[in-house]
Amino acid sequence: MVRERGWRLLLRVPDALARLGLVDRERARATVDLAVPSMISAGIWTILRITDFFMVSLALPDAAVAALELSFQYYFVGFSLAIAVSSGTISLVARFVGAEERAMADFVIKQSLWFALLLAVPLMAASWLFADGLLDVLSDDAVVIDFGATYLRIVMLGLLFRFWTMIGSRGLQGAGDTRTPMYVNLLVVPINILLNALLIFGLGPFPQLDIAGAALGTVLANGLGAAVFGWIYRSGRYDLRLRLGGTQWDTGVAAEILRVGVPLAARRLIGTLGRFPFLFVLGALGTPVVAAFAIGRQIVQLAMIPGWGYATAASTLVGQQLGGEGTDEAAGYGWDTVTVALVTQLAIGAAFAVLARPIAHLFGTAAVDLTVAFIWTFALGIAGSSVAQTLEGGLRGAGDTTWPLYGTALGTLLRLGVAALSLPAGLVLWRVAGFPLAPGLGLGVGAVFVSILVDMYSRAAINAVRFRSGRWRAVARRSAARRE
Repeated sequence: MVRERGWRLLLRVPDALARLGLVDRERARATVDLAVPSMISAGIWTILRITDFFMVSLALPDAAVAALELSFQYYFVGFSLAIAVSSGTISLVARFVGAEERAMADFVIKQSLWFALLLAVPLMAASWLFADGLLDVLSDDAVVIDFGATYLRIVMLGLLFRFWTMIGSRGLQGAGDTRTPMYVNLLVVPINILLNALLIFGLGPFPQLDIAGAALGTVLANGLGAAVFGWIYRSGRYDLRLRLGGTQWDTGVAAEILRVGVPLAARRLIGTLGRFPFLFVLGALGTPVVAAFAIGRQIVQLAMIPGWGYATAASTLVGQQLGGEGTDEAAGYGWDTVTVALVTQLAIGAAFAVLARPIAHLFGTAAVDLTVAFIWTFALGIAGSSVAQTLEGGLRGAGDTTWPLYGTALGTLLRLGVAALSLPAGLVLWRVAGFPLAPGLGLGVGAVFVSILVDMYSRAAINAVRFRSGRWRAVARRSAARRE
């Protein structure tokens, strides 16, 4: 009864937009039906990260919070590759399901798992061996390096588990089942939070491991999630099945996963690698700036959660429509999803902007004003983030992932260029052919705020132009022709 009432309340948003003539009612309802479970899944993972930052900020000094932010950038390298592979998974599964080729949809899961093994294992080994040097690149604070290296070594041990859970989740979502991954996450994430609390603070019989506890709890929970998805795919009770026997590698399917995934991997890696010099700039402005940025970004991630859900819905609906030759409907689903996403996220972003100061105080940071300013900045960028995320999902469903890469490259370059103006005038960053490079104008943290907004809205503009052009339809047709 409560769930039915909650669902009717959620459907008031697309119904109201339909009455205003902004969306098609049935398309918007289908979007919400797929998006909400994905939002919940994304939301609880975001809550996990925020909780990690919150617990670490309570147990340890600001240097540990900064270390968590810095070390996570390297985890994002592996995470980005996992997203790339799983994006190829959802794109192919959605199109095969739309074309009623269930056996091929099953095979995509196995092919994706082989990619996971090839990518995750080397990254796990490198992080264990070179953690200190990797953190030294980003900070000259010995305490931050020590905290960060400890976290990185341990958390990367669970990378293969994370690859598999993402492939498993995205495969089911591509088949139109967004609820099963949600239920798995509702099991795994609370256990992760509990384990982290027990191991960070040393509650009861558990040892106090501080920042290492946050990493170990995450590895154990990811292992549990991987085991659950393994059971799901082997049980035969769900839309897809992992068949261990038979063909292990199909060059055509592998090539299509790579064609979809490589631009996404490049996009994610550009974004991740672009954060390194950006965090260097923040570090030059002081550790409190890094900590305030980390807290502010984590908080506003909550307002961006609907974007992840709607991006997943757009991928599934656009991909399935294209698989079933419904090209006009595919475009309609894409634009209606953007409209619903914008309305939802702007409302949430406004609420966080209003509550920014109480939230900053809750985290116990010494840099309250800076944290509030970062929350406000991210809130101002919500509209750009919403459009960029959702349309990227639509393009991904069509297998057209190159233009989101262009948007990320442009946004990252603009963000770094504008942020560099915050550095003190005359500060030499490096020398090129003997000439000093000193881009700083002494504009301070205000230039950082502007750089974040420029990044968000430039990505939105690129994705919107590409989706409106309709050329992604031809990309999908060429992909189908290659498989045949």
